[in-house]
Amino acid sequence: MVLPGYCSMNCFTGRRNKKTITTNKDDTPAIAIAKRWKILSGSTNWETLLDPLDQNLRRYIIHYGERAQAAYDAFNNDKASKFAGSCRYKKQELFEKVGIKMANPFDYCVTKYLYATSSAPVPDAFILRSWSREAWSRESNWIGYVAVATDEGRLALGRRDVLIVWRGTVRTLEWMDDFEFAAVSAAEMLEGNDDEVKVHLGWYSIYTSDDPRSRFNKTSARYQVLTELRRLVELYKNEEISITVTGHSLGAAVSTLNAVDIVANGHNNGCPVAVFAFASPRVGDDRFHKLVNNLNNLHILRVRNEKDVVPMYPVIGYEEVGVELGMDTEKSRYLKGPGNLNSWHNLEVYLHGVAGTQGSRGGFELEVDRSVALVNKHMDALKEEYCVPSFWWCEKNKGMVQQIDGSWKLEEDDDQDHF
Repeated sequence: MVLPGYCSMNCFTGRRNKKTITTNKDDTPAIAIAKRWKILSGSTNWETLLDPLDQNLRRYIIHYGERAQAAYDAFNNDKASKFAGSCRYKKQELFEKVGIKMANPFDYCVTKYLYATSSAPVPDAFILRSWSREAWSRESNWIGYVAVATDEGRLALGRRDVLIVWRGTVRTLEWMDDFEFAAVSAAEMLEGNDDEVKVHLGWYSIYTSDDPRSRFNKTSARYQVLTELRRLVELYKNEEISITVTGHSLGAAVSTLNAVDIVANGHNNGCPVAVFAFASPRVGDDRFHKLVNNLNNLHILRVRNEKDVVPMYPVIGYEEVGVELGMDTEKSRYLKGPGNLNSWHNLEVYLHGVAGTQGSRGGFELEVDRSVALVNKHMDALKEEYCVPSFWWCEKNKGMVQQIDGSWKLEEDDDQDHF
């Protein structure tokens, strides 16, 4: 099907470019998602959609999970690089570089990169630092991004979706042994409305800390994201808008804080806010739980793998929020058994689980045509019979480039599009 002469918004310049949109004949799921987006985003708290898992909702959850995975795939975690802790790619090429642009009707453009620091002591899994004396930053890391649906994406999604993505920790589980789970008042985030609400110190510090010495964190991640969100809500105020926040692990916890902040303080301007939180640790106390339950236009779906221990942390004094979608990836015939702490927590394994979980019916059967090879991006979890190399997602030669004299040198692009 061809829609001739449709005007596409250039998200960077604000100009409209005339182009032709081509959609596949087999686009029924995308059409259904566009029609059902409010329900899929939790307007009825996902009642009757989770067991068995609604087919459109499977694709919808995977779509947002892939946007969260992009923050891992684009993150420079090589400490030998002077750009360690940054994003490897420019904003306009991010989705293409991580492989989620081609043949994907849910099109977005990235409008803002987000950076975080912490005023509280945090393990290296949170803030990764370069060994180089020429390091791009010593106190900040790239933590995520803001994107908005293009005109093509708006057709497939049924509205103009503003997307906020938060990256998880670099080394999956080391923070569990290194972090104190102290609770602090969220009064600053709630703009003085309730100083009794307590949240996790670590997640809160990542979200709210700034550093006047930093080029990237003169303002906090919170200030950065809310400023960009307000700009986009104003820009598209005459359209139907949604706000979707997603992340994995640490990113899921920060996503929850961010979404509560947006709705509690009215930054959504009345439009619905949905959170797709993968493998989220607990964020706040019972008062935080009550606050979330009382916020209109906020819906949180927590996706949890049965053997993953991260969603059970912190153990005492904290409560889950939102609605839970449970699954058990040990039932997958594609994965090596019995798995381990890292594989049970891995985001690609989570998305594989969403693609095949059968809920209370038991068993596992892939319902979405999604390559199982993705599971082995950053680990060795697939059975050998599928002939997929382990840890296959990497930069060619880790950025080492051969020089004219035959020697090898780590060469990187200094023209980074950080902002």
